[in-house]
Amino acid sequence: MKADRFQELASAAGPFASVYFEDTHTTEDAAKVAELTWRAISEKLEELGVSEEVRAHVEHAVTEGPTPVGTSGRAVVANADRVWVDERLVRPPLQTEVRWSDGPYLIPLVEHGSRGRPHLVVRVDHVGADLTVHDRNGAVVHEETVEGDDHPVHKASGAQTPGYGDPEPPVEEQRRRNIAKVAERVTELADEYGTDPVFLIGEVRSRNDLADALVSRTADVAVQVETGSRAEGSDPAQTRAALDEGLAQQRLAEMDEAAERFRAGAGTGLAVEGLAEVTAALRERRVESLIIGDLGDATVLVGDDPSVVAQDSDALSAMGSENERVCRADEALPVAAAVTGADRLVRIDERLSPADGIAALLRY
Repeated sequence: MKADRFQELASAAGPFASVYFEDTHTTEDAAKVAELTWRAISEKLEELGVSEEVRAHVEHAVTEGPTPVGTSGRAVVANADRVWVDERLVRPPLQTEVRWSDGPYLIPLVEHGSRGRPHLVVRVDHVGADLTVHDRNGAVVHEETVEGDDHPVHKASGAQTPGYGDPEPPVEEQRRRNIAKVAERVTELADEYGTDPVFLIGEVRSRNDLADALVSRTADVAVQVETGSRAEGSDPAQTRAALDEGLAQQRLAEMDEAAERFRAGAGTGLAVEGLAEVTAALRERRVESLIIGDLGDATVLVGDDPSVVAQDSDALSAMGSENERVCRADEALPVAAAVTGADRLVRIDERLSPADGIAALLRY
């Protein structure tokens, strides 16, 4: 996930309530379950000593938001000023998690957040396509329709057979031209808005033809979605589930790339692991990608601002920091990466087991 989506949040004043829970809505008693879930969250917030102001922000987000469709998770992060995060999770958490801490807890968002990058949704057939650009928060920022020429794009039948002048070649040529027109506009929008991924929705042949027609830089970020079509009546819930699956698959690809780059960079100075080396790289603003494994209950020291993190007081003093706080590493390190200009936060699974549960790819 792009780290810069958290820069403003990471620089805000704490403390923060960070809440992650399942809000699946697939059964008749879903509303009752949601009520019980909020009651448990509210009790936990009170137990942790969360201020009434912050509890009110969280309650409004949890209880007044739109009713979810199907299997779903939610993330809510708030401080006294506002709700900073209120979004769906691609995968619901295994259990409800509620924290009250100096900084926001971001790891579940990195792993399963449904936002974080602009993306382009293309509903295509052989006549044209409907194009929708979403920003990193999921809001629609641009919509348009691309239509090809009004000539037939279906093979003729009956008397129009090969024996009477085969119409298939001009039909195929028209399909090719329509797809080429869509592909050109898709690339223009992808370049303009920096969309990654580009989701291709439609029947199999249309999707494949469009994928083949895209220039390489756009094809590299294209994800074919097997559910949904351009035709009216396509199930929005199924399409949303398919897009979520596409995001999940892309994150798996990010994990593969991060693990491969880490192994290639080990011993070269371009990849480090362990709390001591990663915190040093963060202080020096050299981290390009923070790779987050199982940090457990590890802690680090945080200095005058969130960018100053260390394992010992001497390192903080060397940075001129006059204060130090003991913070959970799984909260402090992603925040430090965001405010020091890291490019990506990558939640890693068993494909890589870095020392202390943390690693980084470095710029230099």
